[in-house]
Amino acid sequence: MINIKTNKSIQGNINRAIQTIVATLGVTFGIGGVGHGFFEALQGNKATNGYVIHAIGEANRMWLYGNEPAFTIIPNFLITGIAAMLVGIAVIIWSWGFMHKKHASTVFLSLFILLFLVGGGIGQVVFFMIAWAMSTCIHSPLNWWRKVLPATMRRFLSKLWRPFLIASTVLILFALQIAIFGFVPGVSNPNIISIIMVSTLGAGLLFLILAFISGCAHDIYKGGVTSE
Repeated sequence: MINIKTNKSIQGNINRAIQTIVATLGVTFGIGGVGHGFFEALQGNKATNGYVIHAIGEANRMWLYGNEPAFTIIPNFLITGIAAMLVGIAVIIWSWGFMHKKHASTVFLSLFILLFLVGGGIGQVVFFMIAWAMSTCIHSPLNWWRKVLPATMRRFLSKLWRPFLIASTVLILFALQIAIFGFVPGVSNPNIISIIMVSTLGAGLLFLILAFISGCAHDIYKGGVTSE
């Protein structure tokens, strides 16, 4: 979980739990983009022969389904890999230090689109869109959630956003390492490993949504953005 420090002068204009959730997700998938780029670069200065590629080539693949599909508009593995690593680092930096900016969500989405276009991974797209949608709430009054969540429920949920976020992050990171290494303790069947990977990622998504809902409750309860 990323600990965000915001300037005191803007504390009342930011939903800080939501900001932390978005930043953590951004850093997590920025790291994933860097990982894709690293393995793409390892394939060397050769043509990709298409837009849809395997980030991990045969020489570096560690399990049957560990090829990490990606999309790239750059027709060269080495350049694609370098670009993915650079954009992934940019995503990490922006997520970590700049999500409190007024137009942060626009830059956030733009960086993730660019990451997708230069080989940062296909499977992360769903999370990109969810993270961007959440980021649009950082500076917005949570009036709809205030109506939906009763005061007693908000007070209860406000304590849970950190545990939910930690659980989500751990599950997503575990799924990402399975995608690369195929490591699941006590399991060697690649088909079962693949099912566990998808299930773990789905559980991470579920906890992410719960983290966002409880984060909204926290920001309302603690006094986040109250007006446009």
